Amino acid sequence: METLLGVRFLASEYSTGPVHGGRIDSLGLDENGSPVIVEYKRGVDAGVINQGLFYLSWLVDHRAEFERLVRDRLGAPAAAQVLWSSPRLICIAGDFTRYDVHAVREHRRSIDLVRYRYFGRDLLGLETVASVSGGQPAVRAARRKPVARAGGAGPSAALDDLVQALDETLLGLGDGVTRVQRKTYRAYQRLRNFACVCPPQRTKLLVYLKVDPKEVDLVPGFTRDVAGLGHHGTGDLEVQLRTQRDVERAQDLFRVSYAAA
Repeated sequence: METLLGVRFLASEYSTGPVHGGRIDSLGLDENGSPVIVEYKRGVDAGVINQGLFYLSWLVDHRAEFERLVRDRLGAPAAAQVLWSSPRLICIAGDFTRYDVHAVREHRRSIDLVRYRYFGRDLLGLETVASVSGGQPAVRAARRKPVARAGGAGPSAALDDLVQALDETLLGLGDGVTRVQRKTYRAYQRLRNFACVCPPQRTKLLVYLKVDPKEVDLVPGFTRDVAGLGHHGTGDLEVQLRTQRDVERAQDLFRVSYAAA
């Protein structure tokens, strides 16, 4: 689960008790601390979405029980960081219909529909069919409009513009990109995080990507290997952005990280 979905495993066939009378296929915690329910179906089954939403409602009503499970399996620090603002449902099946895709967009929940495929006897591939966050499909941000600022654009205004340009760039990499806001960073994800953006510093933005630093020609002041170093968010490659030109320079790195997710 962690390799393919970026979700740490907590339990399988988890009983929701005699009153609710169900068993959750898999429970986990994603990279940003969001609770995750994973439901599996071998073929095409519209019931997987309704079943998953049924369990998701149960989960939100049993937060203390879930946090105890996290504490028992992953420790107290992980339990203290559970992010209840965006619990997720991941439905994995042989395929989905257009009606399934439409249905998830009508719900105010974070839902991923994932199609699996076998390649020969040894390989398995996952493909995101639809991904919504809080019931709203991820779409490209509207084109920015220039705004006149009294007294000219200072450092703060320039950083604000840089944050907005970066946001548009990351959302525009493809379909199914969602954002998750934590106190110390903002994550951009498909099934897994591919970019984590920290709050602006005085003169720059720090972005962490799922790119192997050993595969990159590191440029001092622009890219840095942070594997093994503590930082907010996820990813081993740090990219430092100071200008809009830096965002353009980093486009290829963004695409590599997006593809890896």
